[in-house]
Amino acid sequence: MDILHSFRELDKVLFMLINHDTDVKFLDPIMIAIREPLTWIPLYAFMLWFSIRKLKHNAVLFIVMTLVAFAFTDAMCAQFVKPFIGRLRPCYDPELNGMVRSLVDCGGQYSFPSNHAANHFALATYWFFAIRHYLDKKWNWLWIWAAAICYAQVYVGKHFPSDVLGGAIIGSLVGGSAFQLSLRWQFVYNIKKDLYQK
Repeated sequence: MDILHSFRELDKVLFMLINHDTDVKFLDPIMIAIREPLTWIPLYAFMLWFSIRKLKHNAVLFIVMTLVAFAFTDAMCAQFVKPFIGRLRPCYDPELNGMVRSLVDCGGQYSFPSNHAANHFALATYWFFAIRHYLDKKWNWLWIWAAAICYAQVYVGKHFPSDVLGGAIIGSLVGGSAFQLSLRWQFVYNIKKDLYQK
């Protein structure tokens, strides 16, 4: 039995533990809501207001990089990584036939990585480092928010644990890169601004 096979088997055991063996009925609607994009509209509206109100002249860059990080992560995972890896979702996996508690529509055939995990960790990572840089505040709750969405994806039967872990890693890398890119853009902008003022 090779390491990859052992990892896949462990992944399925963890999936069944979260999705099937430790389910709590009153949590079902909560987990469904957590993974719904509409649930987080108030948060996105707050971040828009917060950036305009608190970040002042950095607000435009913050908003643009937020959109870039999200769009890049979503497109990369959906259009390139998922078709390339080709891993079946739990609800399509023949070995789990009849055992998956699918609380939401199964969706597309491929599972790795989770777009939800990648997108929200991209946002959490960029927001965390940007807010820390501009305002010297550590919004650790962002990691809990992104992790809760990842857990919900497994709970409702949409993804394996490794799918959300892979998505979280990809999203974190993209979010961190977006932050570094924003610093470089700001550095170049400030240099040009100083040159024009001289």
